[in-house]
Amino acid sequence: MDRDAFIRTLAEEGFPEPVLVTREAGVMTEHSHPFEAKALIVAGEIAISVAGEERLYRAGDVFHLGAHVPHVERYGPQGVQYLAGRKG
Repeated sequence: MDRDAFIRTLAEEGFPEPVLVTREAGVMTEHSHPFEAKALIVAGEIAISVAGEERLYRAGDVFHLGAHVPHVERYGPQGVQYLAGRKG
């Protein structure tokens, strides 16, 4: 998905303006967020594990996590940069 289409989709789904997030290579141990998140990968890659199932996302991919969902984030060797919409 391209950036403009992603931003339009977020608005249609009631998300506020997205924020740009940059993470260095590494791992964020299991945690959850008090908000729903939908993000477009802009550069690099991120693997997200939920309930023991890991999925890899690269530039152009979109991931969606519900609020309060425990997960682990693993950032690729070049880190990751993504546009994140958060609501709730």
